[in-house]
Amino acid sequence: QVQLVESGGGLVQAGDSLKLSCAASGRTFSSYTLAWFRQAPGKEREFVAAATPDSNWYGDTGKGRFTIARDNTKNTMYLQMNSLKPEDTALYYCAASRLSDTVPTTANNYNYWGQGTQVTVSS
Repeated sequence: QVQLVESGGGLVQAGDSLKLSCAASGRTFSSYTLAWFRQAPGKEREFVAAATPDSNWYGDTGKGRFTIARDNTKNTMYLQMNSLKPEDTALYYCAASRLSDTVPTTANNYNYWGQGTQVTVSS
């Protein structure tokens, strides 16, 4: 079992930066792939980035602007978001999935979810 709690969302202007955090409970943090998804009103949940203990993966939307990182000593994952755009406005979720041979990029492959943190980017 993994419990996830996101924080760090807020209201920013276009071009600003924001850093999200995801704190995880449990003693097997390093056994999970951790990911960020986002969901805007009326849209499907979208893959943003994922991190295994050894590698990072990005969806098209955040490439070059977003950086995912995890600190296994603190059971915490981060998403640094730079050059934010109004279209980045969404509810951002942290998710976890048991490590496997592949890194899942679809929401239905993740078993554990946080409650989400809202990011709003004004123009």
